[in-house]
Parts: sequence; C-alpha cells; structure tokens
Amino acid sequence: MTWTMTGTIPSARPDRAALHTAIRIGTALAALALSAAAANAHVTLETREAPVGAPYKAVFRVPHGCGTSDTVRIRVRIPDGVIAVKPMPKPGWSLETTRGKYDKPYSYFHDTTLTEGVREVSWTGRLPDAYYDEFVLSGFLAADLPAGSSVYFPVVQECQDGVHRWIEIPEAGKTPADYKEPAPGVKLLPKR
Repeated sequence: MTWTMTGTIPSARPDRAALHTAIRIGTALAALALSAAAANAHVTLETREAPVGAPYKAVFRVPHGCGTSDTVRIRVRIPDGVIAVKPMPKPGWSLETTRGKYDKPYSYFHDTTLTEGVREVSWTGRLPDAYYDEFVLSGFLAADLPAGSSVYFPVVQECQDGVHRWIEIPEAGKTPADYKEPAPGVKLLPKR
C-alpha cells in the first residue's frame, strides 16, 4: 500500500498488485473450504489403509441425510477379496445380509478355504439429518489382493426423500476427489 498526502490528512490508496494478490488468495481459500466441506459430506471409512492378509474393521461414517431428509437405509456392497464379513448390529436398526459365491476361492485362517460369504449388508432404521452415525462390519482382506491398490465399498444411502449412491470407483489416474459420489475405499498395504 502507498500513502499520499492530501493536505494534512493521509489517505490510503490500494496498490493494484496487492489487491489482485488478496483477491487470488481469497478465491483459493474459498475453493479450498468448499472442497473440504464437500469431502466431509461423503460416506467415508474411518480407517483408509490396511494390510492384506489380515482382519479389517470397516467403520462407515454417515455425516448427513439427503438434503434435510433422514437416512432410513444404508446398503454396502462387499468388494471381491474382502471375505468372512460379519456386520455389527445397531440398536434400533434391522440388519440383513445377502450371501453369495466369491469370485474365486480364498485362503483364510487355520488352513481353511472360503468360496462364499456375505456379499451385501443392509441396515434399516432412522438417522435424522441433524445427527451423525457409524455402521460397522468386520472382515478379512485376502492375502492375494495387490498391495498398493485400493478396494472400494459401494454404498447406497436411502433417505425418506432421495438417495445418495456413493458408488463411483475411480478410473486409473483419478482419485475419489474427482467424483461427486465416490465409493469409500481402503488402500491396501503389504502383508505384515
């Protein structure tokens, strides 16, 4: 900023470069705040990295309904390579599972091989839009899943009025941030 004297009272005249810089910074901060708010609005996993060949506890965080409409059902599709799934019951919610064959046989604890198991989990109840809740299942990340990649759990959030389909799985070279309704995912780490 530069100062000029007009009589005996100083007046401030904004420097154009400083004004343009302030506008650019303000715009960048506003965009960052909006993208952070949008990222927090998705159904996400509490633990976003886990080793293959090990148990995994998936905690799905549901921060809102559909607009202002209450959530009445959460459905989670289990990805290939996530086996031996057991959902956690929630008081006040009914729980259903759909079983089916796996894409291939998977090695599990105590030299057992699993060929089928839970493929979808559904909780039905009521979560007011003003509240947050978590939906939990445990499973096992198969040892032959490729470390360094990710597995995604498509989630459908049904509300009294409306639905969110958190089912978009990133294509190669993209991230979940590139999508409006990304599926929650976990990055696979090497076996310990």
